Amino acid sequence: MSTNRDDFGIVIRSALLKRGARQKFSLFFLICLSIFIFFLDTSFNKMSSIRSILNDSIYKVSVAVNFPLKSISSISESLQKVIFTFKENERLNQELEELRGKNFNNEYLVNQNNFLRKTIAGEAKKNSTNILAKVILDKDSPYLKSIIINRGSNSGIKKGMPVIAKDSLIGRVVEINYLSSRVLLLNDLNSRIPVTLGRESAQAILVGRGNLNPELEYLPEFFEFKDNINIFTSGKDGIFSSGIPIGKTQIHTSNNGKISLTVNLFSNPHQLSFVKVMLSETKMNKF
Repeated sequence: MSTNRDDFGIVIRSALLKRGARQKFSLFFLICLSIFIFFLDTSFNKMSSIRSILNDSIYKVSVAVNFPLKSISSISESLQKVIFTFKENERLNQELEELRGKNFNNEYLVNQNNFLRKTIAGEAKKNSTNILAKVILDKDSPYLKSIIINRGSNSGIKKGMPVIAKDSLIGRVVEINYLSSRVLLLNDLNSRIPVTLGRESAQAILVGRGNLNPELEYLPEFFEFKDNINIFTSGKDGIFSSGIPIGKTQIHTSNNGKISLTVNLFSNPHQLSFVKVMLSETKMNKF
């Protein structure tokens, strides 16, 4: 019986040794290595230098491992600064545009004020009965050229009255409302104005062509075409007084070789902001 028991114990120990042999060996090896390192550390001073080298190596490895993380953090901070700078730049640019808009508005008001002052000063100096009007609409089509002004019958305006800008004729009143009027410009296709020009006071008709420069027709026979001859109203239509300046002549040659005499108006009909209606210069109320 004792022999059987011993055999059974041997079998069990063998099984345990087979299962945990590797784990037990590893644990035993680690314990021995620890005791050996502790013995060396306490017995020899050289172990302190070895430990220092190991620590330095560990520190350098840690720095190398942490470097990408720090780099990513630094890049993120830089990007945030760039984004903030970009947004701040946009905000400053917007404020700058607003200031520029205010400056332009102030410049426009100053220019308008100076223009009105000069116009009023000229009116007072001439002691005339002209009335100042503002252009509120520019009716521009390929051939029809007219403007709408903010003066009408309530201001004493009548049909046929001449309209001037910069002391030169630009057209005449052809339609009247109570608070507004329509002015037919000299370059309109329907415009016909009797004029005089040159030292010999040659007579002609200024005809609108729908473009910027009207043309002179019905000139005297053998009239010598020249540039820069001053054109004035002749007063022969019974509407305008004579002597209102209009523009200067310019020789024009068409594509087919035809020579004509056009007129460069003293006042550009497309650049009108304020005009004057000559209340005292009309001779007829009907047109």
